[in-house]
Amino acid sequence: MIVIMGATGATGGALLERLADSGVPCRALSREPNRLHGKVFNRAGVDVRQADARDPDSLRAAFRGATQLFLTMTNSPDQVELETRAIEIAAECGIDHVVKLSAPTAAADSPVAIARWHHTIEEALRGSGMAHTILHPYAFMQKLLLLAPQIAAHRIITGTMGTAACNFIDCRDIADVAAAALTRSEIAGGTYTLTGSQTYSYPQITEQLSALLGVPIRYIDLSPRDFRTELVQRSGMPEWLADHVVEIQRLAATHPERPTETVAGILGRPPRTLESFLSENLDVFTQLEPATVDHSR
Repeated sequence: MIVIMGATGATGGALLERLADSGVPCRALSREPNRLHGKVFNRAGVDVRQADARDPDSLRAAFRGATQLFLTMTNSPDQVELETRAIEIAAECGIDHVVKLSAPTAAADSPVAIARWHHTIEEALRGSGMAHTILHPYAFMQKLLLLAPQIAAHRIITGTMGTAACNFIDCRDIADVAAAALTRSEIAGGTYTLTGSQTYSYPQITEQLSALLGVPIRYIDLSPRDFRTELVQRSGMPEWLADHVVEIQRLAATHPERPTETVAGILGRPPRTLESFLSENLDVFTQLEPATVDHSR
């Protein structure tokens, strides 16, 4: 039995679909299990459970009888505490193998605070005695969908990366690699840096969106300070998260990113392209009305 934490997220949800399609027994966890029933209801081999990382007893009940765990949680200031607790309880419950979704540049001296948090969690995992696979994915293509309100309202994208190119990867490719690590012994146990096959700058992304939408979309580069202010004051983003967005964009600007061949090597096919992702999700950018933007997503 494979336990999937974060089963309502983009990566965890895609992993749940992959395992269910393959007939692999899995247990999907959520604080709000009703959000999962629409996706997996009546799927053979899928066990939906309510669990909360802040409730150790719920984790113990959810982990009992399982052999593997996919560990991912939404980034938050409590992340180290919550994920470390999950690792401790997984070891206590006899789980043999953990696949952890981490972050690029996860290191004790990383200039990105969340990457330092992930490094601390990885160290706890390495010291747990359980076998483990660590995934270091770069920027999720799915996060680009959050730019839709700004595009709908102002036909712009703002940032602080200049013309620096960034690695992007589709969450479904991350899920496919996670599924491989959970079901193929030759993949389990590694540490993998995951990217798409090409890097893209924000000016290049606006060029693609302009061509697809048939209207001009511009990229406006801001200073780190002004971009942070925009994220907090205009978008309602928590300050710690705004700091993170600025940090990762500045890291891309100061440390050139290059794609890896890891996804193709594991899956035997190239990763999904940004062009195909944008085309597939074009309705998000064309149907959204500015007055209905939900900044809480």
